[in-house]
Amino acid sequence: MNVVNENFDDKLAENGLTPLDAELDEALSEDASGDENVERGNWSGKLDFVLSCLSYAVGLGNVWRFPYLCYRNGGGAFLIPYAIMLFFTGLPLFFMELSFGQYASLGPIEVWKAAPLFQGIGYGMCMVSFFIGVYYNMIIAWAIYYMIASFSKVLPWGSCGNDWNTFACNKLSSTNCTAHNGTMMQNGTCLYVDDVDTATFLNLTSVSYKPKMPSDEYFHNYVLGISEGIDYIDGIRWELALCLFGSWVLVALCLWKGIKTSGKAVYFTALFPYVVLTILLVRGLTLPGASKGIHFYLSPDWKRLKEAKVWGDAAVQIFFSLSPCWGGLITLASYNKFNNNCYRDALVVSLANCLTSFYAGFVIFSIIGFMAHTLGVEVDQVADKGQDFSWGQHGFPMFANAAN
Repeated sequence: MNVVNENFDDKLAENGLTPLDAELDEALSEDASGDENVERGNWSGKLDFVLSCLSYAVGLGNVWRFPYLCYRNGGGAFLIPYAIMLFFTGLPLFFMELSFGQYASLGPIEVWKAAPLFQGIGYGMCMVSFFIGVYYNMIIAWAIYYMIASFSKVLPWGSCGNDWNTFACNKLSSTNCTAHNGTMMQNGTCLYVDDVDTATFLNLTSVSYKPKMPSDEYFHNYVLGISEGIDYIDGIRWELALCLFGSWVLVALCLWKGIKTSGKAVYFTALFPYVVLTILLVRGLTLPGASKGIHFYLSPDWKRLKEAKVWGDAAVQIFFSLSPCWGGLITLASYNKFNNNCYRDALVVSLANCLTSFYAGFVIFSIIGFMAHTLGVEVDQVADKGQDFSWGQHGFPMFANAAN
């Protein structure tokens, strides 16, 4: 040990420094940067970390998937298993991952060196985050595409009669037709049960077009340009490809200088969605039929609590929303200072995340109520009228229709 110390002192002497000078220089460098961990760096402020966790947790799972599960699982009754799963599964895991990352100051792979047997978990976390990043950036690309398209004088998804529309797009005729128990034929005429015999009417109903919103057909038939099947590979949608490239450029810019830039970017990415949600809520409340949708959202169907599937959906939603076990929380917490109060942060972020889901429900169900009014059906029948409420299929058409 003495030999090592002497060699180190000799090296310092060659550079004109004493051991005391070296310690002083190191202390000054730490004070200048404000980082406790000089090698990896730390968050510039406590709010940077809290907003980063909030931005990481709050996403489409809150804005679209949670209201969809409420729609499917008894409306307001779903809030009870959701809150229970938050406190018994979500919050403990959230706090545990923040503690892991903060204590070790290591990422999701290196942190498992404490238990080498579980190091494969770290690699699994990184793979999950990779695939999530791939498809989330595609959704951002869709958002960029819609933002650019919205600058046109006439919104392209505002009416039927375009090249990508079908007979099913005639929403006004379809609404009047279905409201009187008729069925819309492919030629645009409305056929009633009294016009033909029952067997013929049922046969024609099975092959007739279900009414669709123009925003629905714009998204599926024009923006996505869905082909006839997986066996038919159509050409590249260059507009979407450029938007996807732009979304990856935005990610690169946010991570340009590590947490020093991403810590500042989250002030926008974490707070601006609440501005957008509020705008959509105000717009949604002004639409006809919005009150019916919100009434459905807040009216609990208590008998659904007896179903195990409802509780399972609540548990899955907590994992999907808070995003534990993906490696992101460990990574974010690893840049904290050692004595940061991560327990308080876990409580704040978890509760804010779930309250965001509840708030977003008002936005979504006000629009669902409007769609039910437009299609001439009850709120719980909207999904039966050709509207598959998975956010990847109808999230953009719904928001576009409300904006229109």
